[in-house]
Amino acid sequence: MKTNRVLLQTVLAGAVLVATALLSPQALGHCDTMDGPVVLAAKTALERKEATPVLKWIKKDDEAEIKAAFAKTLAVRVKGPEARELADQFFFETLVRVHRAGEGAPFTGLKPAGTPLELPVAEADKALESGSADKLIKLVTEEAAAGIRKRFAEAQDKKAHAEHNVEAGREFVAAYVEYVHYVEGLHLAAQAAGAHHAQSHEATPAKDAHQPAPEHQH
Repeated sequence: MKTNRVLLQTVLAGAVLVATALLSPQALGHCDTMDGPVVLAAKTALERKEATPVLKWIKKDDEAEIKAAFAKTLAVRVKGPEARELADQFFFETLVRVHRAGEGAPFTGLKPAGTPLELPVAEADKALESGSADKLIKLVTEEAAAGIRKRFAEAQDKKAHAEHNVEAGREFVAAYVEYVHYVEGLHLAAQAAGAHHAQSHEATPAKDAHQPAPEHQH
């Protein structure tokens, strides 16, 4: 039926939007902060006068640009404290801009040190430092489970009254779509995350990471 087809298209479109938000490099991350890992690597490189520490943060095709910016920075730094500060800032911004472009994210400027991190990002870093992902997994799975349970309960409650009248039916459809958006978005993100991350480091931009899942019947 046409109504079912429209509903399915709405559900799939919503799932793609949710997955895009979950996977987007600009949704979560701290590589554009002054105390983030990219700037810390840049500071190490400048102290050593060796660009190698920052190269892992960019694609191979961008090495020439970063090496040229690094050389200019070193040349200017010796001209005095003010020149050093300006040169360092230039290099930090250039490096972060190129890094984020390589990840498919825009660069809107460096954020100050101490910028609050999203909880999942902070926990992801802590997991690497501690050597255990258990706490991170618990955080993410509990939040996902709570989101599913909430939307399931709302959809189930409204389903019981869906045939009472048109308005009740519409309330059920709205709850149903929200419920399925959430579940499919989580599932799509979980399936696509690995492929999206791998493709983001290739020379060509990823094309399939945010494509809708194959159609299926509801």
